[in-house]
Amino acid sequence: AVYDTDVFALLTTMMLLASLWTLFYLLRTVRCPNAVPYRDAHAGPIWLRGGLVLFGICTLVMDVFKTGYYSSFFECQSAIKILHPLTQAVFVIVQTYFLWVSAKDCIHVHLDLTRCGLMFTLTTNLAIWMAAVVDESVHQTHSYDSSHSNTSHHRFVPDQRAGSSVGGDCPCNTAICQIFQQGYFYLYPFNIEYSLFASTMLYVMWKNVGRLLASSTHGHGHTPSRVNLFRETFFAGPILGLMLFVVGLAVFIIYEVQVSGEGGRTQQALVIYYSFNIICLGLMTLVSLSGSVIYRFDRRAMDHHKNPTRTLDVALLMGAALGQYAISYYSIVAVVVGAPRDLLGGLNLAHALLMIAQHTFQNVFIIESLHRGPPGVEPRDTTPKEPYHGLTFANLDALHTLPACPSTPRLVGPSPEGAQEAVAVILAPRGHWRRRCLKDISLFLLLCNVILWIMPAFGARPHFSNTVEVDFYGYSLWAAIVNICLPFGIFYRMHAVSSLLEVYVLS
Repeated sequence: AVYDTDVFALLTTMMLLASLWTLFYLLRTVRCPNAVPYRDAHAGPIWLRGGLVLFGICTLVMDVFKTGYYSSFFECQSAIKILHPLTQAVFVIVQTYFLWVSAKDCIHVHLDLTRCGLMFTLTTNLAIWMAAVVDESVHQTHSYDSSHSNTSHHRFVPDQRAGSSVGGDCPCNTAICQIFQQGYFYLYPFNIEYSLFASTMLYVMWKNVGRLLASSTHGHGHTPSRVNLFRETFFAGPILGLMLFVVGLAVFIIYEVQVSGEGGRTQQALVIYYSFNIICLGLMTLVSLSGSVIYRFDRRAMDHHKNPTRTLDVALLMGAALGQYAISYYSIVAVVVGAPRDLLGGLNLAHALLMIAQHTFQNVFIIESLHRGPPGVEPRDTTPKEPYHGLTFANLDALHTLPACPSTPRLVGPSPEGAQEAVAVILAPRGHWRRRCLKDISLFLLLCNVILWIMPAFGARPHFSNTVEVDFYGYSLWAAIVNICLPFGIFYRMHAVSSLLEVYVLS
């Protein structure tokens, strides 16, 4: 960590206050069950809460490494640097439990206090995210300088300069200290993703404060039935997605092994990495475009009901994609203006262009899918109708005592439920192939987004191994661009996975 004692004290104070407010919220809802009369069924889905728990566990491991690292030279620095990771561990535990049990709450007591507490907790997560991004950027800059001075790759060089900057006059020279140091820097991406996940869930809770929901429509009307994986699919999407997933893991391992070698091996690793990504992104672009074309033949009505969760999903997909748009844009400028006339420059340019196209078409497909009604359902007329509109009198007792013989269709109108069932039966065979195609498309995109999340999240950084952008912008500026924008790209992949899972369920 590169901050002084004041920054550590500020972050520690914010986490303590946010933890106390979270405990107060939990106690208040337990003692006053009527404080939460409604729960938003679409807020805090299980895959989002599961991802929060996973990243929270990794953040706790990172806090253990940071505590051990700072304890290696306890006599040379302020105790606040040891207290900071311990406080963060408490904050992560309390906040994760709070979001797991309360993410769906629409609270209706002490509205102003609740909004202030949620926004303060959200601000605390954003402050932690910013601190982690700056810390990782400075660490990579020090590692880059060390790698050039020692003519070896930065991922395998002990960060002596970073250790000296953290420890002051007590450099990190022992083996156990270097293990702690390298360990917690490898876990920083998980801490960054945890802060982003928590911020999105807190924002939904903030939007749901004081929200009124009808008892029959807790959400925008989507009620998915039980779904078995790979049911009603052509199996082409899952099989092709699994093949790309396995090949992507092999490419990632090859890249991580060869990128530490000299010249030719690094060049070969980058060619393999870019070639796989170009193929994967190209297929994802074509598949997303095919899904959008299929929706042109879909007769399902568009669902325009107001829902904070779906609105946030769309905003996050569009906003998080801007991070990858920025990296791709600066890469295109560096390749075109710098004019490298080699194979690696052409692959880098194709990769950047396909990254922009893939994000665009995938967002169009996901957003259109989320705004579709349930399968086989026509638009509902929200205005209540008279149960027996064509009769001159409506004696309900007499009508119920009529014999069970087929009545004239023009005299007794069908109920809305019966009409929906009839429409679903009529449309089901005709739309069956479309549903199967959409399920294949969603599963294929889901698996591809998972492997494209694993690569950068676990340390693949071709942005620094490829020297085109570094030579054009300078390492410090390029590192700042990548380290600010790349966490949004990683978050985009995770959020796209959750959205595609919902698309699969609702297709």
